[in-house]
Amino acid sequence: MTVYFLALCIGVIAGLRTMMAPSAISWAAALGWLPLAETPLAFLGYAYTPYIFTVLAIGELISDQLPRTPSRKVPVQFGGRLVSGALCGAALGFAGGSWIGGMVAGIIGAVIGTLGGAAARARLAQAFGRDLPAALIEDAIAVAGALLVVLAVRN
Repeated sequence: MTVYFLALCIGVIAGLRTMMAPSAISWAAALGWLPLAETPLAFLGYAYTPYIFTVLAIGELISDQLPRTPSRKVPVQFGGRLVSGALCGAALGFAGGSWIGGMVAGIIGAVIGTLGGAAARARLAQAFGRDLPAALIEDAIAVAGALLVVLAVRN
């Protein structure tokens, strides 16, 4: 049950920030906290993978602040979040013995994070009178949530 909850949570993170979830999962695998070595997702624990995903996550945090960034609800953006949630949920599922269940939970979490995150950010932006504070709060939640999931899987 814990594996599914964590997969759901990492899916929510993927819904908030697409690259934050694989960055966190990759660090957990590289540090040996998430045993993926004998799975098809072993690449997540390779030496350079966490750095690559971290650079992509930082780039996403920066690009999200730009006014021309497309909505997370357009098909390409939404699809990327679903794939990220599925990948990360499956990784957690492999460690817990049910990668399909983890993948499904990750996808459900990504839907929740995408739609719920967009709604919450819109409300916060309206309350603040501008988007930047709302975006920064959402960034902080995504980073903290990813860190909490990684710490929860630590052996």
